[in-house]
Amino acid sequence: MPEGPSIVILKDLIKELHLGKPEVLEVTGHIKNFDKDRLLRQKVVDFKSWGKHFLICFNDFTIRIHFMLFGSYLINGRKKTPVKLGLIFKKDELNFYTCKVDLLEGNVEKHYTWENDVMADEWNSSAAIKKLKEKPDALVCDVLLDQQIFSGVGNIIKNEVLYLTRIHPLNKIGNLPPAKLRALVKEARNYSFDFLKWKKENTLSKHWEIYSQKICPLKHKTDKKELGKTHRQTYFCDKCQKIYK
Repeated sequence: MPEGPSIVILKDLIKELHLGKPEVLEVTGHIKNFDKDRLLRQKVVDFKSWGKHFLICFNDFTIRIHFMLFGSYLINGRKKTPVKLGLIFKKDELNFYTCKVDLLEGNVEKHYTWENDVMADEWNSSAAIKKLKEKPDALVCDVLLDQQIFSGVGNIIKNEVLYLTRIHPLNKIGNLPPAKLRALVKEARNYSFDFLKWKKENTLSKHWEIYSQKICPLKHKTDKKELGKTHRQTYFCDKCQKIYK
């Protein structure tokens, strides 16, 4: 599943085409939940990202694309795989595959709280800490994946942030010292931008300290378990990462 930084890369790639506000000349794909012809002859106002969502904004509605687990895209190219949504402009085309596509009515600002997005300029760390304190019994491995608190954080970022802050994934939020809570929020944003940099360099996996690793940087054997309510694969080191009580 693409994490927030990967969606930012997609947004930047499209904006590098210098499309401006292009008019949709042709729409392809298999959309069942809305009439795709509504996009015809409409001009794109902006391309945005919010967490794991890619947003194509028009005057009075927005197309939301969620890549789920196996989604992908091609810019000015096509796959043999059936396209879920294809947009053809005067000089360029965008094709999206194996993803979830929705139409959001009205201004996109009504649908999203941008301060939740760990990569947005509007990111609000104080608001994130406040929301965390409202979930004292929640496990830290779950709340890092809560898109209403850490929009854009996925499983790789979760694992790396917990190791870098030396916080065991089975900690309850209410048991974390204030300094650790602040470190968790700060590192979620910092690591997301590191992720973006390394992803662009194609060196991301070379920087993993705990994710998909059999030993941690301090040469301890790591554990791999499906933890929390999310049951997502979690890599951790019992010796490096502390449980607070």
